[in-house]
Amino acid sequence: MIMAPGSPFMDVPESPSEETDADSTILDTEAVVSSKATLPVSGKSATYPTSSVHELLECPVCTNSMYPPIHQCPNGHTLCSTCKLRVHNRCPTCRYELGNIRCLALEKVAESLELPCRYQNLGCPDIFPYYSKLEHEAQCVFRPYNCPYAGSECSATGDIATLVAHLRDDHKVDMHNGCTFNHRYVKSNPQEVENATWMLTVFNCFGQHFCLHFEAFQLGMAPVYMAFLRFMGDDNEAKNFSYSLEVGANGRKLVWQGVPRSIRDSHKKVRDSHDGLIIQRNMALFFSGGDRKELKLRVTGRIWKEQ
Repeated sequence: MIMAPGSPFMDVPESPSEETDADSTILDTEAVVSSKATLPVSGKSATYPTSSVHELLECPVCTNSMYPPIHQCPNGHTLCSTCKLRVHNRCPTCRYELGNIRCLALEKVAESLELPCRYQNLGCPDIFPYYSKLEHEAQCVFRPYNCPYAGSECSATGDIATLVAHLRDDHKVDMHNGCTFNHRYVKSNPQEVENATWMLTVFNCFGQHFCLHFEAFQLGMAPVYMAFLRFMGDDNEAKNFSYSLEVGANGRKLVWQGVPRSIRDSHKKVRDSHDGLIIQRNMALFFSGGDRKELKLRVTGRIWKEQ
């Protein structure tokens, strides 16, 4: 949403606070005007670089953007409401006691700003009012993806091409071309099921990439095995595809059909929602045949594009 020129101020969302405006003071506005907003200063109009405004709206403690209530000390140093508690009501710049002073001028200046999305360099063309920008960025389709590799705290982010190369080169994930799969899982001691024992394979299909997960974990007191597919892209694109999974032996089989989940949903979120093929251990051992002392599961399936 872009604020039209001359639009009235929008409502300012305020976080819960015990302070009242009675103790508020006004910050000198001459140094806090955006290059996209012109405000009267001493009877004149003046514009200032947006970077200066960004600096003023940056909390000196956590360096995040500040949102109401914005606090200040008697000397005019500002900080966000979260950090006000962290510094024990003491200004981190001059050490004066903060009290309950609100910086209404800075809040109003922020209200007048229109800023580009932080993912502008990744392709987002939109400009937003300051107080709407954060909400948009949390859902921006241009924001980087997190690494979909399960079982680690990998902090890598990037676009799909970057993450595919990262999975191949850094995590040594198997890469396959095609829309069908034949996944074999073998475990010598199926009585021992470590939580989140996992395997991952990436498939290049229909010009897109999909992550096939297969893992064992404890569901309550019962060990289970689970296979599910994730789409390397956004949810609206994932809905264009479907997939099926099948496991069986000895004249019996289990079949699952569903829509792949976007990697925007974390691996844990998908797993904990049970959105995939779940095989109880007793059934898995039955499919394995033999003396049931070794787990041998073969999961087959395919991906197709909906018309």
